[in-house]
Amino acid sequence: MMKGLKKWRLYSLLAVLTIFLSGCGEEYLSTLTPAGQVGKEQFNLLLLSTGIMAIVIVVVLIIYVLAIVKFRRSKVGENVIPKQVEGSMTLEIIWTVIPILLLIVLAIPTVAYTYKHADVSGMTAVDAEGNKEAVTVNVTAKLYWWEFEYPDLGIVTSQELVVPTNEKVYFNLKAADVKHSFWIPTAGGKMDTNVENVNQFYLTFDKESAGLKDGVFYGKCAELCGPSHALMDFKVKTIDRKDFDVWAETMKTTEHVAQGELATSGEEIFTTSCIACHATSGAGTAGGVGPNLATFGDRNRVAGFMDLTEENVKNWINDPESHKPGNLMPQPEEINNGEKFSEEQLDALAEYLMGLSVEK
Repeated sequence: MMKGLKKWRLYSLLAVLTIFLSGCGEEYLSTLTPAGQVGKEQFNLLLLSTGIMAIVIVVVLIIYVLAIVKFRRSKVGENVIPKQVEGSMTLEIIWTVIPILLLIVLAIPTVAYTYKHADVSGMTAVDAEGNKEAVTVNVTAKLYWWEFEYPDLGIVTSQELVVPTNEKVYFNLKAADVKHSFWIPTAGGKMDTNVENVNQFYLTFDKESAGLKDGVFYGKCAELCGPSHALMDFKVKTIDRKDFDVWAETMKTTEHVAQGELATSGEEIFTTSCIACHATSGAGTAGGVGPNLATFGDRNRVAGFMDLTEENVKNWINDPESHKPGNLMPQPEEINNGEKFSEEQLDALAEYLMGLSVEK
């Protein structure tokens, strides 16, 4: 009796936890709050498959309970064996046909959406003047950061993807070192980035990210790629098409002029120690050794996961390995004549980097 009560208490607790956990998904990160056509269609598939599984479980439970109630010993006696149905042609047909029908119901929309979401023919569409109609982004995954190139616009950025709303955005995915996986949970399913080949797909975003908690959607690497895999985040800023065109034009003509004596000093240090790996102009092509920093001051994170503060900028520069193990950024001693940066140098670098912006 006590064991039965404990089981029911456990079931009740799990039911309560399910209700509470259902509210844990954040709008900028959860697959349960889709923010575009692809995400919504995949979410509908999730609901369909969950519904089918729930129906199967309920039917099995009902049969199980009926069998227990109907043939309990207190009712039929100790020595009664229920009628055996082994070899029943009717039952064999029923429990063979029903699973097949359920699989067909699930397979038809799954196959249809798989082919639909893989259709990237619109990537090459051009208008009457010969200009590409859709935005295409070449995504390169690296240890442990993301590079985003807009080949038709001639601009490059990193760590923060900027895309227009209410239209298809096409992606060419590849990896520079090991296998990674590109995933924006609210926009759609993940897709691998490989070294050997380019994977292609599209996503859509039906709302601007400005109203979200951090003003961005969150993206993740969904493939175990090394010790800092969990820290390989990126952000997605969605804006309307007019604002996107303005942003793209600003990126093409990026000119960062250090403001103030401290920032000017930081620029000098950056030029002698960091410029070999990091570009500060949004115009150009992909392939930089380190992330492009043209929009560093517009981001909300340092290295993809730390809050954008001067203190975190200094901590990252001073010891990147301790914050993101396995990353390829040199330690200060390797780029500063064998010495760590002084506190004054770190202040100057942080001031300069925080001023790299195309939006302010």
